[in-house]
Amino acid sequence: MEYTKLKNTDIEVSKVCLGCMSFGEAHTMHDWTLDEKETEKIISHALDRGINFFDTANTYSKGTSEEYLGKALKKLVARDKVVIASKVYFNEGRLSRKAIMREIDGTLERLGTDYLDLYIIHRYDYDTPIEETLEALNELIKSGKVRAIGASAMYGYQFYEMQMYAITHGLTPFSSMQDHYNLIYREDERELIPICKKLGVSLTPYSPLAAGRLARPTWSSDSLRSKTDRVAMGKYDKMEEADKKIVERVKELAGRYDTKMSSIALAWMYHKGVASPVIGATKEHYIDEAVEALDIKLKDEDIAYLEELYVPHPIVGAIAKNPDQGVVLLDEKK
Repeated sequence: MEYTKLKNTDIEVSKVCLGCMSFGEAHTMHDWTLDEKETEKIISHALDRGINFFDTANTYSKGTSEEYLGKALKKLVARDKVVIASKVYFNEGRLSRKAIMREIDGTLERLGTDYLDLYIIHRYDYDTPIEETLEALNELIKSGKVRAIGASAMYGYQFYEMQMYAITHGLTPFSSMQDHYNLIYREDERELIPICKKLGVSLTPYSPLAAGRLARPTWSSDSLRSKTDRVAMGKYDKMEEADKKIVERVKELAGRYDTKMSSIALAWMYHKGVASPVIGATKEHYIDEAVEALDIKLKDEDIAYLEELYVPHPIVGAIAKNPDQGVVLLDEKK
């Protein structure tokens, strides 16, 4: 395993982050999530492979993702040996001060810890002034409940506005950006990613394998997730015909390098300067393939070959307005 520090912090994270949306009580959010016993098994394997970075959210499977993660980590490893990230936004009050103060306490209770290493705002809140959100997050830093803050999918100008407000007003700036980014969705290369690099913010993108579409030669599979994950369908199926050509090139390069497709797709991300992609894993070998990507060094001509066929995509991730209260699953295919 390789490690890196989140920018402007002393927090050292593995260059593979285990995403915990795959864990929690099934049918409370997704049909394919792992139960408590299987969650512990996957987390144990991740720890064995050197992963110390775990990412969840307050609303994943109605809080049971946080509960399962917290119980497994408490059983398997010392608290100071892992970096735990969680999120706030898809809750009553969004990113208001009242909501943030309420939600952090619920998250800490479910995780069974008295502090969070990284607290991420899950989306941009159109109803709450940014100064209210940033001052509330800064309070959490000063109180010791949170060590660092991050942001997730939003438009470049929104992140720039928030980050500059924090910097110019002496508040805690964001250390990480968890945006939607992979070989078949590269829209953030236009503005958000350059802004993050200019401002010294670590990239920890979600969906680095496009919900499995960059990990197998076929667009869909017989897995329960592939058959029931309507959010992934809504995110990716509209551009299937164009993107399948890129998937074919990933398959070709995997053959040349004698490795898995997922390892090629992740090696591309490391080449692009990503610090720690968030990998969802329901099987141990998914973790192994992610770790193997660290050993693959793609050539410049490989990068150009993988990128050549990309065409502009509709925006998926950043939102133009707050969804209705209670909505957790965005982009769902109806």
